[in-house]
This record gives sequence, structure tokens and C-alpha cells, in this order.
Amino acid sequence: MNVLMFTNTYLPIVGGVSESVQRLKVQLERAEHRVLLAAPRLDGQPRDEQDVVRVTAVQHFNGSDFSLPVPIPGQLYDAIEVFEPDVVHSHHPFLLGDTAARAAVIYGLPLVFTHHTLYEHYTHYVPGDSPRMQRFARSLAIEYTLMCDEVIAPSDSIRDLLLAREANPRISVVPSGVDTVRFALGDGREWRARLGIPDGAYVIGHLGRLAQEKNLAFLAEAVCRALVGLPEAHFLVVGEGEARRDIQAVAEARGVAGRLHFTGRLQGQALIDAYHAMDVFAFASHSETQGMVVAEAMAAGLPVVAVAAPGVREVVVEGRNGRLIPVDDLDAMAEALATLAAPDARAPLAEEALETAAGYDEARCAARCLAVYRHAIARGGPFTYADEGGWERIRSRLGAEWQMLRHRGRLLRHLVQEEWGQERPAWWPGHREEDETEAPPK
Repeated sequence: MNVLMFTNTYLPIVGGVSESVQRLKVQLERAEHRVLLAAPRLDGQPRDEQDVVRVTAVQHFNGSDFSLPVPIPGQLYDAIEVFEPDVVHSHHPFLLGDTAARAAVIYGLPLVFTHHTLYEHYTHYVPGDSPRMQRFARSLAIEYTLMCDEVIAPSDSIRDLLLAREANPRISVVPSGVDTVRFALGDGREWRARLGIPDGAYVIGHLGRLAQEKNLAFLAEAVCRALVGLPEAHFLVVGEGEARRDIQAVAEARGVAGRLHFTGRLQGQALIDAYHAMDVFAFASHSETQGMVVAEAMAAGLPVVAVAAPGVREVVVEGRNGRLIPVDDLDAMAEALATLAAPDARAPLAEEALETAAGYDEARCAARCLAVYRHAIARGGPFTYADEGGWERIRSRLGAEWQMLRHRGRLLRHLVQEEWGQERPAWWPGHREEDETEAPPK
């Protein structure tokens, strides 16, 4: 099978979506499928990439780690036509996600979309952040699902959330995979020695982007409260971001800054070894659709103490492979972390964590994704003029633009209805239901 993928984040960006896309691409290729990936052009990207088309992008948009792809159709369409894809897989509902939707219409291909992100938690990266912008982000993703043949949710809770928001009901749950064999093979002794952490010390760890949406102020306060009562314990943080200052400030206020350690961003074996330098993994984000780092931590044999947020509560089972805190309760989180300081308390949870991680093995998850592709292909797609020449080719691209206009129109109506309810403002033109099926002018 030939799979055409579009992603707004990819190497060298370190993050959940980038890692998920990389791992899926590798697993599909190992299973002898072909993947062509469209991604932004970034500083520090690999020099020699196989089956990756880079498009122009504005980097570090609004001071963030994210890029803003500016796709030029000519850059992509020639490569797409040579590749002859069977299915289009979009990993975002905007920017290159729009290009994915256009390509699906132009070439008469099924469109699959993975809802990786709760976008309303990321609107602070956009100028003019407001509740209205958050509603726009939610609506944009939901309306995008209605353009797709199949939707992938990384967890049951995200599937249920999408259905409650009236998304496309053709949703399959396929988690992002983890290389469980590789993550099980690590050695944390070098990190402990480098950071001055005694071999026998109790280490509470966290890994991820140190960003506002990760609820790190709460996490830092809970961990530091636990450290106050555990004078031999340490806090190991892997990652980089603006919230690093906040974590440091909490540790200083609690008098435990000498037992707080930052490694910065890590990749490859260094990252895996850092997991193995920890005894327990602490996580408090409410913005995850799966919490891939939670599965990684469990693959490294770590019990997890986490807030019961969407995407996390499917992985962490209270009293089985970790501790699950129902709400942002500082005392409960600190107490749960403190109770796992004893090795005997951690051992049975660590064993179950390894069992849980096996269900997230990346080869198994890729096979489930392939089943979604096959289902989408079996359902069939629209007739395409893309293989024709001249005017028919132009018609296919005009048809794609018409589809995008309909999508934007539905999005605008959705936003207006959310803003004003069923009573539309005086300036809003009348809407005819038949507009939904009206064909583009010939």
C-alpha cells in the first residue's frame, strides 16, 4: 500500500505528534508498505531523508516550537503523482491538513485523519487568545472530521469526546505506538552519576515539553511537597520550555532546589536511559489525547502517578500500574508520590506497567492503523479527473477548492451558532439546507 501523509510537525521537532508520525512511518515501511510524507522545512532537519517532501515554513511561530507551513502546490503535486498513493493520512486539521484534504479530492483518494491534539489547549500560542479562539479551535477540528472518510482517535476518551462534539462518527481508536523492546533496555546509572543523584535515592521523574498547557505548575508543587517530606528524594525533569522557570521557582520556594535536576531535551538512547534513572513517573497534563510519554515510562518499567485526564486514564489504572488522582489535588498527588518511595510498594506496580506497555507496542498499533486504511479504501472514493489532462485536471482542482469552501462555510455557521445560539445575528444571510449538496458551477 502507498500511504501519503501530511504533518505540520516532524524531525527535528521533539514532541508527541512528531514522534508518533515517525514511528508509524517506520513501522509501515518495515511491513513493506511505502510512505510519502509532506512536512515543513526546518532548521536542523536530516540531510538525507527518504520519501519526505519538505515545504516552505515560518519557523518558531509566535515564539513557540511550532512551525507554520506555507505549502506551494507545485512542490507537492508532482511528487504525489509519481508516488501514486492509495490513501491520504492527515495528522492535523489545518495548514498541511488543508493540503491533505485538497489532495484527497483531486486524486479521488480516501482521507484519514488522526486527532492527535486537543487544540483548544494550545490557543495561547496564537495572538488574541480568548474563549472565542478556543471555540474556533474545537470547531475547526470537528468540521475537518466531516471531510474525512475515517477518523482515528488515540484513546477511548478522545473518541467519546469527539462523538459528544458531533464529529464524524466513523472513529477508530488507534493509540500511538511505542518501541517497547527498546524502551525496556536502558541504564540510568550514568545519568544519576552525572547529576549527582545517589544510586539508592528515590527519583521522581517527568519528561515532555515544559509548556504552559502541560499543567506543570501543579505538577511541580505536588512533587516538591513530596520532596519536603522525603529528604533523600530527587526530582528529575527531561525536556525544555518556558515552564522550566516556573518549576525552578517552585523548588526554590519549597527549599528543594538542590534536589531538582534538568537534563534539557533528549532523544534516542539518552532519553531511554533518563527514564531508567527514575523510580516513578509523575504526569499532570490535561491536554493529552493519549499521553504517549506515559506508555513510554511504563515500557521502561516505571509506575505512573497521574491526574485522571483524557487519554491518560485509559493507560494508568489505580492501584494496578500506578496511582490515578481524580482531580488536581496537590495533597493527594504528593501523598501518592510519597507512598511509592518504598521499593516494595513500587515493585508490583512496575511489573504491571510493563504488561500495560505491551498493548502499546508500535508494530501492533501500526497494524491497527493499516486496518483503518483498508476500510477507508474499501468504502471507495469520489471519481477523479487527476489522471486526465487539460480542462479535466483543472476541474479536479477547482472541485477541491469548492470542497474547502464548503468546509469553511460549515465552520463559520457552526461558530455563529455557538456565539449567538439558534438566533443568528441580523447581518447573517439566510441559509438554505440544499446548499450543503449543491455542486460547484460548471
